[in-house]
Amino acid sequence: MSRFGAVAAGHPATAAAAAEVLEDGGNAYDAVLAATFAAFTAEPVLASLGGGGFLMARPVGGTLRLFDFFVQTPRRKRREDDLDYQPILADFGPETQEFHIGLGAAATPGVPRGLFEIHRDLCRLPMPRIVEPGTRLAKEGCEVNALQAEICRIVGPILQASPAGRQVFCRGNGADTVLVKAGDRLRWPGLDDVLDTLAREGDRFFYEGEIGQAIAKASTAGGGQLTLDDLKSYAVARRRPLDRRFAGRRIALNPPPSAGGLLIALGLALLDPSALRDAGAGRPGHVERLVRAMDRVNRLRDDGPAAGDPDIADRLLDPRLLAAYRAEIAGLAPASRGTTHVSVIDRAGNAAALTLTNGEGCGRMADRDGFMLNNMLGEADLNPAGHHTWPADTRLSSMMAPTLMLRPDGAVTALGSGGSNRIRSAILQALVNLAAFEMAIPEAVDAPRLHLENGLLSIEGGFTEEAVKAAAAEAPDSRTWPDRSLFFGGVHTVHAKTNGSLTAYGDPRRGGAAIVV
Repeated sequence: MSRFGAVAAGHPATAAAAAEVLEDGGNAYDAVLAATFAAFTAEPVLASLGGGGFLMARPVGGTLRLFDFFVQTPRRKRREDDLDYQPILADFGPETQEFHIGLGAAATPGVPRGLFEIHRDLCRLPMPRIVEPGTRLAKEGCEVNALQAEICRIVGPILQASPAGRQVFCRGNGADTVLVKAGDRLRWPGLDDVLDTLAREGDRFFYEGEIGQAIAKASTAGGGQLTLDDLKSYAVARRRPLDRRFAGRRIALNPPPSAGGLLIALGLALLDPSALRDAGAGRPGHVERLVRAMDRVNRLRDDGPAAGDPDIADRLLDPRLLAAYRAEIAGLAPASRGTTHVSVIDRAGNAAALTLTNGEGCGRMADRDGFMLNNMLGEADLNPAGHHTWPADTRLSSMMAPTLMLRPDGAVTALGSGGSNRIRSAILQALVNLAAFEMAIPEAVDAPRLHLENGLLSIEGGFTEEAVKAAAAEAPDSRTWPDRSLFFGGVHTVHAKTNGSLTAYGDPRRGGAAIVV
């Protein structure tokens, strides 16, 4: 039995920060904020003050709520020939992928205002206490583990794009300069001071004070889009979660304008829990139904309900609701790549699921403030008509989908994932495993996954040969992976039973760590 609560996250140091605050009397929201501040050092490519995210919250005795603190496009566009905006190639091993970086790729960050808005609404401890583990970690440094070292290797050109980046992420000088590797200790010069001052002075210090002024100055002088007006006008959006039912459970999902929750809702609506149970977990009938559901969701996403299959769409979701949601996300391509997630439930039953991202980072730091700005405006998916075609002063859409699942008996599960477009398929399959097949948390998270996109079906290692053949028969092209992979997301999950017992499990695909205290 837990005395304080439980956390699942993408790094042991991230989880430890949440556990420390829980043991000091903090609630789930104190803990999830402490984990986030620690992740800035422990998961430095994925988490940053310069990025954006979402929190799904269920306070005991209160209503479900979603805090949207994702990034916002600038209010005005700068001339393209004045921009600091250039391509780099990220090396994923078998293939490379082009991203765009520079100050001209940075959208307005939402993380600082989001964390303080959550604190004002839901937290118990003072902000300096919540920030303390993150400040200590930034000052003392955090050992780079194998997963974080691999992420650094993949986006190495971004991390080495500026002297400030090389100071943090490299060792040596001149021709001998190399990226940090597993076992090295990573420190953020200046981040501890930034976090300490931010905790004492509040989010206005970031958006209007020294940091905001440094960002605006660097942007104006260095080819960026952001102005002090963009920062001052940033606001957190509070949204009503997308509320669905599946296998007798209530599922609370991230609503539009983000796309991830809606696509998960559509997938759940297309799957019959009874038919899945009859087919058997991991059996051909199960994987066939999953692939067909994913294909239908992809078509609905690409073509809209009218061009897809209006009769089925009418049965899946209320057509007026579906039309309203699709209108909100029309033209807003989901933008999310490097993501991480934290789930926390405290002993009182307060539940928190927080997902955040910095894209890949723009390679630039404002002044010497100890964090890298995002590169969301450099996402190719955001600009299908060409670079710099994004709409001004608009909250970007995202695949991030922090999720809560509530059973009729009062049990609650908090979960979410990183993984760009694979977020929706990872969470969908975890929900199916938990609700339809009633798997235990570790079994549900560890089970092999599928992902269908652009006609290519990716099949994770672990399925039987019979199931692989059945799945591949449903797609025009397929690729079988030899083992589990971070490609398929990282669903970090916490579950609370009605008797107060807690289970936490970090997905090993993405360095998952879990602590029950």
